[in-house]
Amino acid sequence: MREKIENYFTSGWNFSEDEYVLKSKFQMMNIGIILASASMLYGIGLNFVMGRYTLSFVEFSLLLMNIGLALLLRRDKKYILPVAHIETGFMTVLILYLIYYVNPMLLKHVWIFTYPIVILYFTNEKHALYWMLFLLVMVLISPLQPFIQTPYSLSQIITLTFVFAISTLVVYFYHLKMQEARALIYSQSKMLQQKIEELTKKDKIMTMQSRQAVMGEMISMIAHQWRQPLSSVTLSISNLQVKRLLGERCSDTEIDTILENISNTVVYLSDTINDFQTYFHPKKEPSHIFVDEVIERALNFTMPRIEEHQIALNFLKSESEEIDTYINELIQVLLNILNNAIDQLLEQRISQPFINIYLQENERNITISIHDNAGGISQEHIDSIFDPYFSTKGKNGTGLGLYMSQMIMQKQFGTSIEVLSQNSETTFNVHVPKKLL
Repeated sequence: MREKIENYFTSGWNFSEDEYVLKSKFQMMNIGIILASASMLYGIGLNFVMGRYTLSFVEFSLLLMNIGLALLLRRDKKYILPVAHIETGFMTVLILYLIYYVNPMLLKHVWIFTYPIVILYFTNEKHALYWMLFLLVMVLISPLQPFIQTPYSLSQIITLTFVFAISTLVVYFYHLKMQEARALIYSQSKMLQQKIEELTKKDKIMTMQSRQAVMGEMISMIAHQWRQPLSSVTLSISNLQVKRLLGERCSDTEIDTILENISNTVVYLSDTINDFQTYFHPKKEPSHIFVDEVIERALNFTMPRIEEHQIALNFLKSESEEIDTYINELIQVLLNILNNAIDQLLEQRISQPFINIYLQENERNITISIHDNAGGISQEHIDSIFDPYFSTKGKNGTGLGLYMSQMIMQKQFGTSIEVLSQNSETTFNVHVPKKLL
């Protein structure tokens, strides 16, 4: 209903943000036509009852003209200027008729004070000035001209003209201030839109850089996970070749065992590729999954580094319920935190490094806590670790991992990551909603 009313007042046209002045003119024009038509309908009925059929016919003709003007506004936007002049001319004739013919005791002359409002919104300021000057001249000469006996005295006309001039100035300055305020709001809206576009562009660049950094880490993990199985395959094939060179005969059972081991290794390599391919697949639909399973997928990526550097991993599983979540995004968050913990443990050369993962649950969220003994985070840096491009790794860090992780949790999940650090140990709490809003 509201949309239909708005479409009527804009004559069914769509306006861009740059056409806000034109849009307001269309709205004021349609409002003026409606009010004028309503007054004409009232006049037609009243004159018909009182037997003044000629006036009824005149007002009926003017009503038809108003309907024609309303239809003309809906035909093309360019017709607004001639329609504005016709409506302004009609308003001017009406005001002059009230001054020249109507008894002052009826107080119909008060319509003159609506005149500056109408023409300032119907036409531009230059044309409005011409119309006002024309009206003032015609009103001032009304008691002086010899053709029509006007009911107003010269003193009444002067008083009326003086009050009209004051009201016109008030309306003009109010209209000017409204235009300035509208122009200011429009310029600020444009600036805000540009800022939003800049921030969106910057956010996309950061997301791309973060994704590329994670991709680099993933490739490194793939190489790490493939190195041992490929070495095993190479060793098995080399053993067969050496035996052949030495003239030794391999039994069918031994060959079958070697081929089975190679086959199992190839399946393992294929599964590894599938894991990474699933991670990089741009799937945005939420999936049903247990939190334990998400954590295990993230750990599968980091397990070669954890085992290589003999980091004690304690994952305290729980019987958590199934949740709706964005799996790949959550894995990316966990990977960033886990890789940061591993990097810090190696950099600090902790003698007995450990990473503990445990879950806490409430009505709305499941909190994944990742706890390590990598030396902790200084109070100087703890408030800045989620800032973009902030890194304590020097040239080896992009400063985007934790920033993007926090952005993912805030934008995709509507939660956040909290960090606590004391006694050379750090805990990251990732709050995962059970159901996405």
